[in-house]
Amino acid sequence: MKVDLTVLAIPAFIGSMVGEYAWQKRHPAQGERAGDYELADTLASLSMGVGSLIAPYVADRLLAPVTPRTGRYAKAFIGLALATAAVATVGDVVQRTRSTGLLEAGTVPSSHPRATATNDDDEVTTSHPAPVAEGADLPPALRRITGGSAVTALASAVVTVSTLWSAETASKKLFRLTPLDLGTGPLAYAVAIGGWDFIYYWNHRFDHESRWLWAMHVVHHSSERYNLSTALRQPVAEALTIYVPYGLLSLLGVRPALVQDARAINLIYQFWVHTEVVRSIGPLERVFNSPSHHRVHHGSNRRYLDRNHGSILILWDRLFGTFEPEGEQVVYGLTKNIDTFNPARIATHEWVAIARDVFRSRTWSDRLGHLLRGPGWAGAPRIA
Repeated sequence: MKVDLTVLAIPAFIGSMVGEYAWQKRHPAQGERAGDYELADTLASLSMGVGSLIAPYVADRLLAPVTPRTGRYAKAFIGLALATAAVATVGDVVQRTRSTGLLEAGTVPSSHPRATATNDDDEVTTSHPAPVAEGADLPPALRRITGGSAVTALASAVVTVSTLWSAETASKKLFRLTPLDLGTGPLAYAVAIGGWDFIYYWNHRFDHESRWLWAMHVVHHSSERYNLSTALRQPVAEALTIYVPYGLLSLLGVRPALVQDARAINLIYQFWVHTEVVRSIGPLERVFNSPSHHRVHHGSNRRYLDRNHGSILILWDRLFGTFEPEGEQVVYGLTKNIDTFNPARIATHEWVAIARDVFRSRTWSDRLGHLLRGPGWAGAPRIA
């Protein structure tokens, strides 16, 4: 069994954090410093890091039975999605029908200034009560059934789509479809590492542009601190997302084992950029991602939102218009912080927020918007 390089790097991660903490003690700041370690914050980050290592194994066991084409209960799960979507749609129709407050021709609501006025023939204009706001006169049970069915339908669809996408784009599966094989030499590693970095840029960018993907990625941005422990605050729900498949590298002849090595190298590189100790790496910053560039990425300042998505190379941001140099003091965290160190809340708060918005929505266009559009769409709080 091939050992994950990120697991082998754990002692180096811990040693680096100890070294950073020691440096901070020798160089105390005047007042509070965002890079300083806070016990509760650090424990939350470490617990999320451990969770990210365990989550794939748990997800495989939980999601395998409902994965389309191979899962034992996949058809039933798809049926659940379709049935609950139908219930929600019927509920929408009933709500719209019962909420329609159309007035008779030639009349005005009783709340209108003209309701008590007379016309040219000195006849009193007929008035009617103002239409009731949409959904206000509906039985609570109907609203709960409709909203709950919509949440169930979208949740089932998310699981179905993400598991199918993951299974169909796996490196091993795609590698069997190509006659190419780059072997294990320097060229193969260069294609694997460079290709992973390029795809990572787009996936990371999409993580910030779609609320579905952001719900998974927000975990990493939830800390108001910025030190090496923040690098370990990793998502635990990657199995519930879709992405530009890294398995595409295998179609170019990159062996699946090398794809996994490229993933590990990419993650290991990202660890060291989560620090305030290193202020600059000089001219290398024109090509490579650095602590300075990544501090910008973690900033909730308006000018820093959705910038510097690169991992190893910052070239992609420069090429595709998402680069921003570090200037003003970075404010870390979310534009609306969740103020908790509870790992369960950190991992689930945005999923819960999406479910709440979907539950309250009256149309499928709004529900899909709350899932697929940007995190700040339709009045939802914009988060970094």
